[in-house]
Amino acid sequence: MFRFLTAGESHGPCLTIIVEGLPAGLPVEKSLIDADLRRRQGGYGRGGRMKIEKDSVRFLSGVRHGKTLGSPITMQIENRDWVNWEERMSPEPVEAQPEPVTRIRPGHADFTGAIKYGQDDIRNVIERSSSRETASRVAVGGLCRQLLTQFGIAIHSHVLSIVEVGYETPRPLTRDAYTEEMWTAVEASPMRCADAALTEKMIARILEAKHDGDTCGGTFEVVALDVPIGLGSFSQWDRRFSTRLGMAMMSIPSAKAVEIGSGFAASRTTGSHVHDVLRHGEEGQWYHLTNNAGGIEGGITNGEPVVARVGVKPIPTLAHPLPSVDLASGENIDQSRYERSDVCVVPAAGVVGEAMMAIVLTEAVIEKYGGDSLQEMMRHYRS
Repeated sequence: MFRFLTAGESHGPCLTIIVEGLPAGLPVEKSLIDADLRRRQGGYGRGGRMKIEKDSVRFLSGVRHGKTLGSPITMQIENRDWVNWEERMSPEPVEAQPEPVTRIRPGHADFTGAIKYGQDDIRNVIERSSSRETASRVAVGGLCRQLLTQFGIAIHSHVLSIVEVGYETPRPLTRDAYTEEMWTAVEASPMRCADAALTEKMIARILEAKHDGDTCGGTFEVVALDVPIGLGSFSQWDRRFSTRLGMAMMSIPSAKAVEIGSGFAASRTTGSHVHDVLRHGEEGQWYHLTNNAGGIEGGITNGEPVVARVGVKPIPTLAHPLPSVDLASGENIDQSRYERSDVCVVPAAGVVGEAMMAIVLTEAVIEKYGGDSLQEMMRHYRS
C-alpha cells in the first residue's frame, strides 16, 4: 500500500515528509525532485517568500546509493525563512509572547480553523493551512514520477485562463493535441501557457489586479500521457480512479472546482456528441476517436490521456483587505489584515496538480502491478 504523510509549519524549521510503499530498487534522482520544487516556486504573480526560499529536498532514510530500499522514505525541505521566525515559532515557551494575530481574512482558514481548534491566535492556524505545505506534496510527486517513468507515463500541466483571460474555444483532449513542442513552450512561459500572445494578456491582467491591491484566480489543466488501460475499478465508490483524482485535485489550496475530460460541457449536449467511439487497430491496439471522457470510463483508465481541469479561486490575502471581524474583540472592522502574499498562484498550482496526479497514478499502479521490488513490478506489468 502506498501512502505518505507531511508535517511542518510555514515558518518552522523545515517540512518533513514520510513516504511508504514504493518498491525496492527504484532509481531516484534528487535533482529531478529539486527541479519540480523550483517549478512550484515559479510562475508570474508569485510573492516575496519565493525570493527567500531555495527549495531542495534532503533524504534522511529509505534511499541508499541512488535506489530505494523498500523501507519508509523520509525527506526534508528546509525553510530558510525560519531564521527570521525562531522566537515567534519557538516550540519552547518564550518570556515575551508575540502579539497574537486576531484579524480574520475572509476566504482563508483563519475563521474556521480558529473556531474548530479553539485558538485565540490565528498564527496557530495559518502556519499549517498555508500553501507552503504543497512543497511537501511536490516532493512526493517528484518521487512518484520516477516510478511512473518506468511505465512510460508522463505528466504535464498548463494554464488555461487567468480571471476572464483565456482560450476562447476549448482545447482538444486527444493525445495528438499534446505535443513535445507544446510542453516546451509551456515551460518557457512565465505563465506556464503555451500561447505567447495569451501569456502577455495574462500578465497584463495580473498587473492590473496588483495595481488595485487585488488577486487573481484562474484554471489549469493537468495531463497524464501513456497511462495503461485498467487502473482503478468500478467495484467500490472509493476505488474509482475518477474519485481518487477528483479528491486529490480538490485537496490543492484554493481549488474550488474540478472537471475530468469535457466535464460540465458534457452535461450541455447529447450522448451522441459526448461518448468516445472505440476502435481496434490492425496491430491490436485500442484507441478512441475523441477523449471527452478524459481517459477514464467507469472509474477505470481507458488508455487515452487522463485530463483534469482545476478552477483556482483568487487567494484571500489582499493588499487592500476586505472588511472582517476581530477574533479577540468580536468587533466588526473595516479591514482584515495583510500578510506577505502572492497576487496569482495559478501557474504554481498547476505544478502541485501534476504532483497530485502522480500520487494518484502511483497508488493505482502499485495496486495493479504490485510487488516488493521494481523488478517484480515490471514483470507483472509486462505480463
